[in-house]
Amino acid sequence: MKRLLSITLLFITQAYIIPQTQLTLEDCYEKARINYPLIKQKDYIEKSKDYSVSNVWHGYFPQITILGEATYQSDVTQVPAPLPGIVIERLPLDQYEFVADVTQTIYDGGIMSSRAGIEESASEISNQQIEIELLKVKERVNQIYLSVLLLNAQLTQLEYVKDDLNANISKLDAAYLNGTATKSDVDVLRAELLKTEQREIELNSSRTTYLNMLAVLINEKLDDTTILSTPSQINFLSADEIIRPELKLYTAQKKLIENQDGLTESTIIPKAYLFFHGGYGRPGLNMFVNDFAWYYKAGIRLSWSISNLYSYGNESEINELNLQSIDAQTETFLLNTKITTNQQLQEMEKLNKMIEVDKNIIELRTSVKIAAESKLENGVITSNDYIQELNAEDTAKQNLEIHKIQLLLAQYNYKITTGN
Repeated sequence: MKRLLSITLLFITQAYIIPQTQLTLEDCYEKARINYPLIKQKDYIEKSKDYSVSNVWHGYFPQITILGEATYQSDVTQVPAPLPGIVIERLPLDQYEFVADVTQTIYDGGIMSSRAGIEESASEISNQQIEIELLKVKERVNQIYLSVLLLNAQLTQLEYVKDDLNANISKLDAAYLNGTATKSDVDVLRAELLKTEQREIELNSSRTTYLNMLAVLINEKLDDTTILSTPSQINFLSADEIIRPELKLYTAQKKLIENQDGLTESTIIPKAYLFFHGGYGRPGLNMFVNDFAWYYKAGIRLSWSISNLYSYGNESEINELNLQSIDAQTETFLLNTKITTNQQLQEMEKLNKMIEVDKNIIELRTSVKIAAESKLENGVITSNDYIQELNAEDTAKQNLEIHKIQLLLAQYNYKITTGN
Protein backbone atom coordinates (compact mmCIF):
# COMPACT_ATOMS: atom_id res chain seq x y z
CA MET A 1 0.00 0.00 0.00
CA LYS A 2 2.80 2.40 0.86
CA ARG A 3 4.52 1.66 -2.45
CA LEU A 4 1.25 2.18 -4.35
CA LEU A 5 0.63 5.45 -2.52
CA SER A 6 4.14 6.69 -3.36
CA ILE A 7 3.69 5.90 -7.07
CA THR A 8 0.30 7.64 -7.07
CA LEU A 9 1.74 10.75 -5.43
CA LEU A 10 4.59 10.77 -7.97
CA PHE A 11 2.18 10.81 -10.91
CA ILE A 12 0.04 13.51 -9.28
CA THR A 13 3.12 15.64 -8.63
CA GLN A 14 4.34 15.25 -12.24
CA ALA A 15 0.89 16.18 -13.54
CA TYR A 16 1.07 19.52 -11.73
CA ILE A 17 4.66 20.35 -12.66
CA ILE A 18 4.66 23.38 -14.96
CA PRO A 19 7.06 22.83 -17.88
CA GLN A 20 9.63 25.60 -18.22
CA THR A 21 11.16 26.89 -21.41
CA GLN A 22 14.86 27.69 -21.16
CA LEU A 23 16.48 29.77 -23.88
CA THR A 24 19.89 31.21 -24.59
CA LEU A 25 20.69 34.27 -26.67
CA GLU A 26 22.16 32.05 -29.39
CA ASP A 27 18.94 29.98 -29.42
CA CYS A 28 16.95 33.14 -30.04
CA TYR A 29 19.31 34.23 -32.83
CA GLU A 30 18.78 30.93 -34.63
CA LYS A 31 15.02 30.74 -34.06
CA ALA A 32 14.51 34.36 -35.15
CA ARG A 33 16.55 33.73 -38.30
CA ILE A 34 14.53 30.64 -39.21
CA ASN A 35 11.22 32.37 -38.46
CA TYR A 36 11.96 35.60 -40.34
CA PRO A 37 9.86 35.54 -43.57
CA LEU A 38 12.69 36.93 -45.68
CA ILE A 39 14.79 33.80 -45.07
CA LYS A 40 12.48 31.89 -47.44
CA GLN A 41 13.71 34.04 -50.30
CA LYS A 42 17.21 32.55 -49.99
CA ASP A 43 15.90 29.20 -51.19
CA TYR A 44 13.96 30.86 -54.03
CA ILE A 45 17.04 32.84 -55.07
CA GLU A 46 19.22 29.70 -55.10
CA LYS A 47 16.74 27.73 -57.21
CA SER A 48 16.24 30.65 -59.59
CA LYS A 49 20.02 30.98 -60.00
CA ASP A 50 20.37 27.26 -60.79
CA TYR A 51 17.69 27.48 -63.48
CA SER A 52 19.15 30.67 -64.96
CA VAL A 53 22.72 29.33 -65.08
CA SER A 54 21.47 26.07 -66.56
CA ASN A 55 19.62 28.01 -69.26
CA VAL A 56 22.78 29.95 -70.09
CA TRP A 57 24.83 26.78 -70.57
CA HIS A 58 22.08 25.36 -72.77
CA GLY A 59 23.55 27.67 -75.37
CA TYR A 60 26.12 24.91 -76.05
CA PHE A 61 23.32 22.56 -77.07
CA PRO A 62 22.62 22.34 -80.82
CA GLN A 63 20.30 25.19 -81.84
CA ILE A 64 17.62 23.89 -84.20
CA THR A 65 15.34 26.01 -86.38
CA ILE A 66 12.62 24.57 -88.64
CA LEU A 67 11.21 26.72 -91.43
CA GLY A 68 8.56 26.15 -94.09
CA GLU A 69 7.98 28.52 -96.96
CA ALA A 70 5.83 28.67 -100.11
CA THR A 71 6.38 31.58 -102.53
CA TYR A 72 5.21 32.85 -105.88
CA GLN A 73 7.76 34.86 -107.81
CA SER A 74 7.36 37.35 -110.64
CA ASP A 75 10.41 35.92 -112.40
CA VAL A 76 13.03 33.20 -112.15
CA THR A 77 16.61 32.68 -113.30
CA GLN A 78 16.89 31.57 -116.97
CA VAL A 79 19.71 30.64 -119.31
CA PRO A 80 20.15 33.70 -121.53
CA ALA A 81 20.82 31.76 -124.75
CA PRO A 82 19.67 28.27 -125.82
CA LEU A 83 22.35 25.59 -125.95
CA PRO A 84 22.49 23.37 -129.04
CA GLY A 85 20.93 19.96 -128.39
CA ILE A 86 20.01 20.82 -124.79
CA VAL A 87 16.54 21.65 -123.57
CA ILE A 88 16.42 23.42 -120.21
CA GLU A 89 13.02 23.68 -118.64
CA ARG A 90 12.08 27.02 -117.19
CA LEU A 91 11.89 27.09 -113.35
CA PRO A 92 8.36 27.38 -111.96
CA LEU A 93 7.23 30.68 -110.52
CA ASP A 94 5.78 28.88 -107.47
CA GLN A 95 8.51 27.50 -105.24
CA TYR A 96 8.39 25.50 -101.98
CA GLU A 97 10.88 24.95 -99.21
CA PHE A 98 10.83 23.07 -95.90
CA VAL A 99 14.19 23.22 -94.09
CA ALA A 100 15.91 22.54 -90.79
CA ASP A 101 18.88 24.62 -89.65
CA VAL A 102 21.14 23.15 -86.96
CA THR A 103 23.91 25.28 -85.41
CA GLN A 104 26.46 24.02 -82.90
CA THR A 105 28.60 26.57 -81.06
CA ILE A 106 32.30 25.75 -81.06
CA TYR A 107 33.62 28.98 -79.57
CA ASP A 108 31.47 31.91 -78.41
CA GLY A 109 34.24 34.21 -77.19
CA GLY A 110 33.27 33.68 -73.54
CA ILE A 111 29.69 35.01 -73.77
CA MET A 112 28.04 32.09 -71.96
CA SER A 113 30.71 31.97 -69.28
CA SER A 114 30.24 35.68 -68.56
CA ARG A 115 26.44 35.37 -68.52
CA ALA A 116 26.60 32.45 -66.09
CA GLY A 117 28.92 34.51 -63.88
CA ILE A 118 26.47 37.43 -64.01
CA GLU A 119 23.61 35.17 -62.84
CA GLU A 120 25.70 33.78 -59.97
CA SER A 121 26.86 37.24 -58.89
CA ALA A 122 23.32 38.62 -59.01
CA SER A 123 22.18 35.71 -56.83
CA GLU A 124 24.98 36.36 -54.32
CA ILE A 125 24.05 40.06 -54.19
CA SER A 126 20.44 39.16 -53.35
CA ASN A 127 21.59 36.70 -50.69
CA GLN A 128 23.86 39.22 -48.98
CA GLN A 129 21.10 41.85 -49.02
CA ILE A 130 18.96 39.35 -47.08
CA GLU A 131 21.85 38.69 -44.67
CA ILE A 132 22.06 42.43 -43.97
CA GLU A 133 18.36 42.45 -43.06
CA LEU A 134 18.84 39.36 -40.87
CA LEU A 135 21.63 41.18 -39.03
CA LYS A 136 19.09 43.85 -38.06
CA VAL A 137 16.87 41.08 -36.67
CA LYS A 138 19.82 39.93 -34.57
CA GLU A 139 20.22 43.44 -33.16
CA ARG A 140 16.52 43.49 -32.28
CA VAL A 141 16.86 40.15 -30.48
CA ASN A 142 19.74 41.62 -28.47
CA GLN A 143 17.63 44.59 -27.36
CA ILE A 144 14.58 42.54 -26.38
CA TYR A 145 16.40 39.60 -24.79
CA LEU A 146 18.64 41.77 -22.62
CA SER A 147 15.70 44.03 -21.69
CA VAL A 148 13.98 40.96 -20.23
CA LEU A 149 17.15 40.09 -18.28
CA LEU A 150 17.29 43.63 -16.89
CA LEU A 151 13.65 43.46 -15.79
CA ASN A 152 14.35 40.08 -14.17
CA ALA A 153 17.21 41.60 -12.20
CA GLN A 154 15.08 44.58 -11.16
CA LEU A 155 12.25 42.29 -10.02
CA THR A 156 14.70 40.23 -7.98
CA GLN A 157 16.01 43.38 -6.34
CA LEU A 158 12.45 44.47 -5.54
CA GLU A 159 11.92 41.22 -3.66
CA TYR A 160 14.87 42.12 -1.43
CA VAL A 161 13.37 45.56 -0.82
CA LYS A 162 10.00 44.01 0.06
CA ASP A 163 11.69 41.58 2.44
CA ASP A 164 13.43 44.48 4.21
CA LEU A 165 10.19 46.45 4.43
CA ASN A 166 8.19 43.48 5.76
CA ALA A 167 10.86 42.71 8.34
CA ASN A 168 10.89 46.29 9.59
CA ILE A 169 7.07 46.54 9.54
CA SER A 170 6.97 43.50 11.82
CA LYS A 171 9.48 45.13 14.18
CA LEU A 172 7.61 48.45 14.25
CA ASP A 173 4.28 46.66 14.74
CA ALA A 174 5.72 45.11 17.89
CA ALA A 175 7.19 48.45 18.95
CA TYR A 176 3.82 50.15 18.35
CA LEU A 177 2.07 47.59 20.56
CA ASN A 178 4.68 48.26 23.22
CA GLY A 179 4.18 52.00 22.86
CA THR A 180 7.71 52.71 21.65
CA ALA A 181 6.65 53.58 18.05
CA THR A 182 3.84 55.57 16.52
CA LYS A 183 1.20 54.32 14.14
CA SER A 184 2.37 56.81 11.52
CA ASP A 185 5.82 55.20 11.49
CA VAL A 186 4.21 51.85 10.68
CA ASP A 187 1.89 53.41 8.07
CA VAL A 188 4.79 55.06 6.28
CA LEU A 189 6.49 51.67 5.84
CA ARG A 190 3.22 50.04 4.72
CA ALA A 191 2.70 52.80 2.14
CA GLU A 192 6.25 52.27 0.87
CA LEU A 193 5.56 48.53 0.62
CA LEU A 194 2.45 49.22 -1.48
CA LYS A 195 4.47 51.59 -3.66
CA THR A 196 7.06 48.84 -4.15
CA GLU A 197 4.34 46.34 -5.07
CA GLN A 198 2.94 48.85 -7.56
CA ARG A 199 6.38 49.17 -9.12
CA GLU A 200 6.56 45.37 -9.27
CA ILE A 201 3.30 45.31 -11.26
CA GLU A 202 4.76 47.77 -13.77
CA LEU A 203 7.96 45.76 -14.18
CA ASN A 204 6.05 42.49 -14.61
CA SER A 205 3.86 44.11 -17.24
CA SER A 206 6.93 45.36 -19.12
CA ARG A 207 8.52 41.91 -18.87
CA THR A 208 5.40 40.30 -20.34
CA THR A 209 5.42 42.82 -23.19
CA TYR A 210 9.05 42.12 -24.05
CA LEU A 211 8.50 38.35 -23.78
CA ASN A 212 5.58 38.64 -26.20
CA MET A 213 7.79 40.57 -28.64
CA LEU A 214 10.49 37.91 -28.36
CA ALA A 215 7.86 35.17 -28.83
CA VAL A 216 6.76 36.77 -32.10
CA LEU A 217 10.36 37.05 -33.31
CA ILE A 218 11.25 33.41 -32.60
CA ASN A 219 7.75 32.00 -33.25
CA GLU A 220 7.57 30.24 -29.90
CA LYS A 221 5.14 30.53 -27.00
CA LEU A 222 6.76 32.23 -23.99
CA ASP A 223 5.28 33.07 -20.60
CA ASP A 224 6.30 33.96 -17.05
CA THR A 225 7.85 30.51 -16.57
CA THR A 226 10.32 31.09 -19.42
CA ILE A 227 13.94 31.18 -18.28
CA LEU A 228 16.38 33.28 -20.27
CA SER A 229 20.00 32.37 -19.59
CA THR A 230 22.37 35.25 -18.97
CA PRO A 231 25.01 35.41 -21.74
CA SER A 232 28.61 35.13 -20.69
CA GLN A 233 30.77 38.23 -20.55
CA ILE A 234 33.13 38.77 -23.47
CA ASN A 235 36.58 40.28 -23.10
CA PHE A 236 37.76 42.48 -25.98
CA LEU A 237 41.25 43.84 -26.40
CA SER A 238 40.99 45.37 -29.86
CA ALA A 239 38.73 45.55 -32.89
CA ASP A 240 38.33 42.17 -34.59
CA GLU A 241 38.45 41.63 -38.32
CA ILE A 242 35.33 42.97 -40.03
CA ILE A 243 33.41 40.15 -41.74
CA ARG A 244 30.04 41.82 -42.23
CA PRO A 245 27.65 40.78 -45.06
CA GLU A 246 28.00 44.29 -46.50
CA LEU A 247 31.59 43.45 -47.48
CA LYS A 248 30.44 40.24 -49.16
CA LEU A 249 27.79 42.31 -50.93
CA TYR A 250 30.43 44.72 -52.28
CA THR A 251 32.58 41.77 -53.40
CA ALA A 252 29.61 40.23 -55.24
CA GLN A 253 28.85 43.58 -56.89
CA LYS A 254 32.46 43.84 -58.11
CA LYS A 255 32.29 40.28 -59.41
CA LEU A 256 29.10 41.18 -61.29
CA ILE A 257 30.79 44.16 -62.95
CA GLU A 258 33.83 42.03 -63.85
CA ASN A 259 31.53 39.51 -65.54
CA GLN A 260 29.74 42.34 -67.35
CA ASP A 261 33.14 43.57 -68.53
CA GLY A 262 33.92 40.05 -69.72
CA LEU A 263 30.62 39.99 -71.60
CA THR A 264 31.47 43.34 -73.22
CA GLU A 265 34.86 42.01 -74.30
CA SER A 266 33.36 38.78 -75.67
CA THR A 267 31.20 40.77 -78.12
CA ILE A 268 34.29 41.84 -80.09
CA ILE A 269 35.83 38.37 -80.29
CA PRO A 270 35.22 36.19 -83.41
CA LYS A 271 32.83 33.26 -82.96
CA ALA A 272 32.95 29.79 -84.56
CA TYR A 273 30.06 27.41 -85.24
CA LEU A 274 29.32 24.14 -86.99
CA PHE A 275 26.15 24.18 -89.05
CA PHE A 276 23.87 21.85 -90.99
CA HIS A 277 21.20 23.07 -93.43
CA GLY A 278 18.90 20.42 -94.84
CA GLY A 279 15.48 20.40 -96.41
CA TYR A 280 12.99 19.33 -99.02
CA GLY A 281 11.56 21.58 -101.70
CA ARG A 282 11.30 22.73 -105.27
CA PRO A 283 13.76 23.54 -106.63
CA GLY A 284 16.53 21.81 -104.68
CA LEU A 285 20.17 22.80 -104.84
CA ASN A 286 20.20 21.91 -108.53
CA MET A 287 18.43 24.89 -110.09
CA PHE A 288 17.95 23.11 -113.37
CA VAL A 289 15.70 20.40 -111.95
CA ASN A 290 12.08 21.37 -111.49
CA ASP A 291 11.10 18.43 -109.30
CA PHE A 292 10.87 18.29 -105.50
CA ALA A 293 14.14 17.04 -104.00
CA TRP A 294 15.97 16.48 -100.72
CA TYR A 295 19.12 18.53 -100.17
CA TYR A 296 21.57 19.61 -97.48
CA LYS A 297 24.79 21.45 -96.83
CA ALA A 298 27.07 21.42 -93.75
CA GLY A 299 30.22 23.16 -92.71
CA ILE A 300 31.86 25.61 -90.32
CA ARG A 301 30.93 29.24 -89.95
CA LEU A 302 32.98 32.14 -88.54
CA SER A 303 31.42 35.45 -87.49
CA TRP A 304 32.89 38.68 -86.23
CA SER A 305 30.73 41.69 -85.41
CA ILE A 306 33.04 44.64 -86.07
CA SER A 307 30.38 47.20 -85.11
CA ASN A 308 30.70 46.23 -81.42
CA LEU A 309 34.11 47.89 -81.43
CA TYR A 310 32.37 51.29 -81.62
CA SER A 311 31.01 51.07 -78.05
CA TYR A 312 33.60 48.73 -76.51
CA GLY A 313 35.84 51.51 -75.19
CA ASN A 314 33.01 53.42 -73.51
CA GLU A 315 31.53 50.25 -72.00
CA SER A 316 34.93 49.33 -70.53
CA GLU A 317 35.32 52.81 -69.02
CA ILE A 318 31.83 52.61 -67.46
CA ASN A 319 32.66 49.24 -65.89
CA GLU A 320 35.92 50.61 -64.49
CA LEU A 321 34.13 53.62 -62.99
CA ASN A 322 31.57 51.31 -61.40
CA LEU A 323 34.37 49.25 -59.83
CA GLN A 324 35.96 52.40 -58.42
CA SER A 325 32.57 53.46 -57.03
CA ILE A 326 32.20 50.15 -55.18
CA ASP A 327 35.76 50.48 -53.83
CA ALA A 328 34.79 53.91 -52.46
CA GLN A 329 31.65 52.46 -50.85
CA THR A 330 33.73 49.69 -49.26
CA GLU A 331 36.25 52.15 -47.83
CA THR A 332 33.43 54.33 -46.48
CA PHE A 333 31.74 51.36 -44.84
CA LEU A 334 34.97 50.16 -43.24
CA LEU A 335 35.72 53.67 -41.95
CA ASN A 336 32.25 54.08 -40.41
CA THR A 337 32.41 50.58 -38.94
CA LYS A 338 35.81 51.29 -37.41
CA ILE A 339 34.45 54.48 -35.83
CA THR A 340 31.49 52.52 -34.41
CA THR A 341 33.67 49.72 -33.02
CA ASN A 342 36.00 52.24 -31.36
CA GLN A 343 32.98 53.90 -29.72
CA GLN A 344 31.71 50.52 -28.56
CA LEU A 345 35.10 49.59 -27.10
CA GLN A 346 35.21 52.88 -25.22
CA GLU A 347 31.66 52.30 -23.98
CA MET A 348 32.61 48.85 -22.69
CA GLU A 349 35.67 50.23 -20.92
CA LYS A 350 33.54 52.95 -19.29
CA LEU A 351 30.87 50.47 -18.15
CA ASN A 352 33.48 48.14 -16.64
CA LYS A 353 34.79 51.02 -14.55
CA MET A 354 31.28 52.09 -13.54
CA ILE A 355 30.45 48.54 -12.42
CA GLU A 356 33.45 48.54 -10.09
CA VAL A 357 32.32 51.87 -8.63
CA ASP A 358 28.75 50.52 -8.30
CA LYS A 359 30.02 47.65 -6.16
CA ASN A 360 31.77 50.07 -3.79
CA ILE A 361 28.68 52.28 -3.60
CA ILE A 362 26.48 49.27 -2.79
CA GLU A 363 28.84 48.19 -0.01
CA LEU A 364 28.64 51.65 1.56
CA ARG A 365 24.88 52.06 1.03
CA THR A 366 24.19 48.62 2.53
CA SER A 367 26.24 49.53 5.60
CA VAL A 368 24.31 52.79 6.00
CA LYS A 369 20.95 51.03 5.55
CA ILE A 370 21.77 48.41 8.18
CA ALA A 371 22.70 51.20 10.61
CA ALA A 372 19.43 52.96 9.73
CA GLU A 373 17.46 49.78 10.51
CA SER A 374 19.00 49.68 13.98
CA LYS A 375 18.25 53.38 14.55
CA LEU A 376 14.65 52.92 13.35
CA GLU A 377 14.16 50.01 15.71
CA ASN A 378 15.48 52.10 18.58
CA GLY A 379 13.38 55.12 17.65
CA VAL A 380 16.37 57.33 16.82
CA ILE A 381 15.15 58.07 13.26
CA THR A 382 11.76 58.15 11.58
CA SER A 383 10.42 55.74 8.97
CA ASN A 384 10.96 58.38 6.30
CA ASP A 385 14.66 58.55 7.19
CA TYR A 386 14.93 54.78 6.93
CA ILE A 387 13.08 54.66 3.58
CA GLN A 388 15.48 57.25 2.23
CA GLU A 389 18.45 54.99 3.02
CA LEU A 390 16.62 51.89 1.77
CA ASN A 391 15.88 53.58 -1.55
CA ALA A 392 19.47 54.76 -1.84
CA GLU A 393 20.68 51.18 -1.50
CA ASP A 394 18.02 49.99 -3.95
CA THR A 395 19.06 52.64 -6.49
CA ALA A 396 22.71 51.62 -6.16
CA LYS A 397 21.86 47.96 -6.77
CA GLN A 398 19.56 48.84 -9.67
CA ASN A 399 22.36 50.91 -11.22
CA LEU A 400 24.71 47.93 -10.96
CA GLU A 401 22.22 45.67 -12.77
CA ILE A 402 21.58 48.31 -15.44
CA HIS A 403 25.28 48.77 -16.09
CA LYS A 404 25.81 44.99 -16.28
CA ILE A 405 23.09 44.63 -18.90
CA GLN A 406 24.35 47.69 -20.76
CA LEU A 407 27.80 46.08 -20.84
CA LEU A 408 26.38 42.84 -22.21
CA LEU A 409 24.40 44.76 -24.82
CA ALA A 410 27.49 46.72 -25.86
CA GLN A 411 29.53 43.51 -26.11
CA TYR A 412 27.02 41.60 -28.21
CA ASN A 413 26.30 44.62 -30.40
CA TYR A 414 30.05 44.83 -30.94
CA LYS A 415 30.01 41.22 -32.12
CA ILE A 416 27.28 42.11 -34.61
CA THR A 417 29.11 45.25 -35.75
CA THR A 418 32.23 43.22 -36.54
CA GLY A 419 30.23 40.29 -37.93
CA ASN A 420 31.84 37.79 -35.53
